[in-house]
Amino acid sequence: QVQLVESGGGSVQPGGSLRLSCASSAIIAGRYCMAWFRQAPGKEREGVARITAYGTRVYADSVKGRFTISQDNAKNTLYLQMNSLKPEDTAMYYCADAGKTYCTLWWGDFDYWGQGTQVTVSS
Repeated sequence: QVQLVESGGGSVQPGGSLRLSCASSAIIAGRYCMAWFRQAPGKEREGVARITAYGTRVYADSVKGRFTISQDNAKNTLYLQMNSLKPEDTAMYYCADAGKTYCTLWWGDFDYWGQGTQVTVSS
């Protein structure tokens, strides 16, 4: 059983930055595909970015060029650097582990989820 714990959320003004962290109880190096999702009130859960066990990254069009997914294998931690934040980025952000080496940005690919961290972008 993999446990994921997110942190780093908060309130920021438009144009600001935040870095989300996701600490995993498992060894993540070259092992499984991981991703960040978000869900705003009244909306479906949306895949934001994913990184495969081989280091291949994919981003949703809505965040491309602004968000960067990365991982620190020594710390078993996944990150999401978010720059140029917009009000429409406001959501609960979740870390997810697919339990296999490849995944897409579809939530159904993922077996393990964190509890989420809230990001609010407003002036």
